[in-house]
Amino acid sequence: MRNALWIPMLLLSFSIQAQKNFTISGSVKDGSNGETLIGATVQLKGTSNGTTTNEYGFYSLSAPAGEYILIYSYLGYENVEKNIQLDKNLKLTIELAEQTAQLQEVVIVAEDPNQANIESPQMSVNQLSVSKIKQIPVVLGEVDVIKSIQLLPGVSNAGEGASGFNVRGGAEDQNLVLLDEAIIYNTSHLFGFFSVFNADAIKDVKLYKGGIPARFGGRASSVLDVRQRDGNSKKIGLTGGLGAISSRLAVEGPTLKGKGSFLIAGRAAYANVFLAILNNANRAGFYDVNFKTNYNLNENNKLFLSGYIGRDIFTIANAFSNSYGNISGNLRWNHLFSDKLFSNLSLVYSKYIYGLEINQIGLEWDSDIENYNLKYDFGYFLNDKLTLNFGASGIYYKINPGLLNPLDSTSAIIMKKLDDKFALESAVYLSAEHKITDRLTAQYGLRYSYFSRMGAQPLNDYEKNLPVVYNSELSIYERGTVVGQTDFASNDNIKTFGNIEPRLALSYQLNSNTSVKASYNRNAQYLHLISNTTSATPLDVWAPSGKYIAPQIADQYAAGYFKNFNSNQYTLELEAYYKTVDGRVDYIDGAELIAQNNIETEILQGESRAYGVEFLLRKNKGKFTGWLAYTLSKVEQRASGGVAGGPGINDGFWYNTVFDRTHDLSLTGNYQLSDKWNFGANFIFQTGRPTTYPNGQFQYNGLSIPSYANRNTNRLPAYHRLDVSATLTPQKNKTRKWQSEWVFSIYNLYNRRNAASISFSQNTETGLNEATRTAIFGIIPSVTYNFKF
Repeated sequence: MRNALWIPMLLLSFSIQAQKNFTISGSVKDGSNGETLIGATVQLKGTSNGTTTNEYGFYSLSAPAGEYILIYSYLGYENVEKNIQLDKNLKLTIELAEQTAQLQEVVIVAEDPNQANIESPQMSVNQLSVSKIKQIPVVLGEVDVIKSIQLLPGVSNAGEGASGFNVRGGAEDQNLVLLDEAIIYNTSHLFGFFSVFNADAIKDVKLYKGGIPARFGGRASSVLDVRQRDGNSKKIGLTGGLGAISSRLAVEGPTLKGKGSFLIAGRAAYANVFLAILNNANRAGFYDVNFKTNYNLNENNKLFLSGYIGRDIFTIANAFSNSYGNISGNLRWNHLFSDKLFSNLSLVYSKYIYGLEINQIGLEWDSDIENYNLKYDFGYFLNDKLTLNFGASGIYYKINPGLLNPLDSTSAIIMKKLDDKFALESAVYLSAEHKITDRLTAQYGLRYSYFSRMGAQPLNDYEKNLPVVYNSELSIYERGTVVGQTDFASNDNIKTFGNIEPRLALSYQLNSNTSVKASYNRNAQYLHLISNTTSATPLDVWAPSGKYIAPQIADQYAAGYFKNFNSNQYTLELEAYYKTVDGRVDYIDGAELIAQNNIETEILQGESRAYGVEFLLRKNKGKFTGWLAYTLSKVEQRASGGVAGGPGINDGFWYNTVFDRTHDLSLTGNYQLSDKWNFGANFIFQTGRPTTYPNGQFQYNGLSIPSYANRNTNRLPAYHRLDVSATLTPQKNKTRKWQSEWVFSIYNLYNRRNAASISFSQNTETGLNEATRTAIFGIIPSVTYNFKF
């Protein structure tokens, strides 16, 4: 009885302690346009008590009663200091003024001035934001989010002109790419020349390479979280640019008497015009439109509606036509239950459409994947030591692998519809950011994901339940023997999976400018991109896990050393990581993937591993800014025969994946010569991509048949290039509302012909074998005119 009194006494103690604390909450905005700022720092001066704004610009901070000075800061903006008397809960919305007034471009930024990169347990994360420094030189002068993140350590791509990106040795399908929470399945325009992200519509970009928060799931390697701008809530604005083969225009402004705002941004390529002038029968072009609006119902409730639509069309001499594109939409409701409890409810839609026409054989192919996502997220700012995040989500997938139709009545193509596939992926999560001591901070959480491969389709039954078997006489893998078929109704579950996904990150401060960090995360991926090419193509299809295909399970460990020099003028980040993936899909020799209704007969599942060291040194202040990024890494994969028998792919030995780049170096710099001139440059060096060359040949019926070495034992030549740019900002910008700039850039300054591939063939005249190098880009100069009103 006596011991039982401790319980109410303890609760009373907590209650009394809580009564002594008060809460300051609100939002931080850009003073020029009312845009909320993501990741802005709010700090009580002279204390270690501080926080950052969330994805919607909201913050909450608790402290004992007293007099304080609040410091609000954000990179590229003037700090604001505010004296407060904290004797009750306060709501403060603060606007920050920009330090400069140049046109906005997407560039990587350093962490905030109050050393959050040292104190935060978050590691393996790089943030990009709409900043006031000049653009990174890219092909055809177009600011490109995807090409910008490829200059970071641990990030690469499959080659020049290839779409997508690879993170720490992961494949493209292992990246979760989100645009305002909507899944983007293909991030490229014109097969990788441009990305789908319009810089004029983007507010914030954050790439998680490791230490992934528990609220994210569904992919094995990374999360690219892209947030669109809300639109100017103070005045009508116009932003745009005229480029070599594309142009863009964005309009924004307030709505409903200042209670909301809107943004509409569009881009279009006009390469078709130049091709027509040159009497070239080929056609290539794209367009995309971003839209967003919001409305403040009251101080505790806000609605958002955003969307995106993009389409690419590519035609070769009226013989081949390809079209593909993304569509997404998101309706969100922000609700503030109290000054400590924030919530966001989202209804999200995504669709990726891809089609193909081949006139020579009269083929028309149409495929798509679409999903509906309902998610509810909460943030509870318990006190200055502990913040909780929790929520739930459910995603319904409908996958159309392909519909083949004849183009006309003369075509020999027979109509064929591949079976639609349906799945439901749901999850719940809980995570905490906990300041255990003044030096030690932890971010820990747990995510439980559940995946159901739903019915409404027939499924083949195979002898011994083996869709792939090993033929020991021919030493090859073959399709299994079909012994029957099971018809699943729409209310049946073909197969279900459940996975617990722990997340942990720790930061220990050695001193105010130095910290060491460590993290571990497990991620389950239930969707697989079926492709045997080095980068995504429109004919690639997504396949859900099910009876014959297991999910991918990734485990990643990372440790790092972080240091700031000279009042954050220089920042050093050094990280080492080790990642394994079970259930990675690989393809048997001779796999037939196109129009394949039973994809399980073409694959084996194995494992992959990636490990490496990343180095990032940044200069954040002064006339010269930039960074040096270097990655030393190894990426391997293997697939044993398993229950199918046999030695497996590549005789069951580990082999380099196509994403293995031993050395990856990027040097990026910007020099602000004056208010009028800004110069930029970047240099890239990468070890050549692994490939397989013939190592011999034999004669058969008068033909030379090549033989090949083990998989990916050869490499393409090393990749390197230098890009430069010069930006001219007219002096008259200072005295007028219409502001403009000219961007002159040269991509691949010394005209390096980097190999996209090397093919081998026999010269019909000499009879000798020849190697042919295929290069995408040489030197490309460009001029872009940007304007803002």
